Amino acid sequence: MKFQYSLCALLLAALSTGSAQVASHAPALKASNPPSNSMLQPVGKPVARVNGAVLTDRDLLREMYVIFPYARQHNGGVPKAMEADIRNGAMKMMIFEELVYQEAERRKFTVTPEKMQHAMAAFRKQFGSDAEYQQFIQQEFQGNRQMVRSKVERSLLIEKMLNTEVTAKSVVTLAETRAYFLKNQGQFVIPESFALQTISIIPPANATPAQLKEAEKRAETAFRLAKETKSYEQFGLLAEKMSDDDFHVMMGDHKAADRSKLPPEVVNAALALKPGEISNLLHFDGIYAVIRLNAHIPVTAQKFAAVKDELQAQLTRKKAEQLRSALGQRLRTNAKVEEL
Repeated sequence: MKFQYSLCALLLAALSTGSAQVASHAPALKASNPPSNSMLQPVGKPVARVNGAVLTDRDLLREMYVIFPYARQHNGGVPKAMEADIRNGAMKMMIFEELVYQEAERRKFTVTPEKMQHAMAAFRKQFGSDAEYQQFIQQEFQGNRQMVRSKVERSLLIEKMLNTEVTAKSVVTLAETRAYFLKNQGQFVIPESFALQTISIIPPANATPAQLKEAEKRAETAFRLAKETKSYEQFGLLAEKMSDDDFHVMMGDHKAADRSKLPPEVVNAALALKPGEISNLLHFDGIYAVIRLNAHIPVTAQKFAAVKDELQAQLTRKKAEQLRSALGQRLRTNAKVEEL
């Protein structure tokens, strides 16, 4: 069995106390077993030095698997078109983690025996069986359990450092959220929109006269049948049966479509309808269409109560990203970082 576990991901899932900021930059530990036809063949070659600490291609590959967790679907490899970007991102993440770890050690951060014991137990429980756990240790650490313990401790120290410098400082209060909302109310306006269902008849590209005639005939039939429908469901079932556009799988439902993003012909037709009414047969841009208006939604200013939770979370995430970026820049200021 080839293992592609992230030690940190398993650990944080078990502890359930990690933050998103920690999870995205905690140390990765994955088995580096790409298929033989992959260019990603780690041999323990140094790829970077951070203040003298050597990071190898094995470390890099583990980080790449964190960035691209779908590697299993690609037989353990990374798609060629994405490999360079993933490698670059993994290199930055790996160096960042090492700098954070070194800073935690410089500050003499420690992990209590109780937390270490809990973390080790939680990490162990992430494996389906003892045999699976033993195989992982053998493949990744040649059976050395102390190395596993050291990696878990390293992960906890990085978590503690990031909690101190990022998570704890990134909290945005409700008062701060309200102040942002009041200052930027233009961002919280829902534009005028139309909730529509459509049936579209689309002739083939470079259609022959006969094909165009056939499309027109189908459109006239669709229009006649649409006019006979009496409800959202009836129109939707007809759209599923006759429409050529991508919305036919959703009963022709476009939900609330921004007026500015709709063709003028559709807007004009919708403006002439009341909810539940069906338009005439429209012909524009080479297609035929029939629309059913479900709702005309005017420009609406959102209330703070409706957006405060998501806005507070969004502002917190943004602040955390800024703090994390600043931390990385600060740690690199006097550091000696070499990419080999």
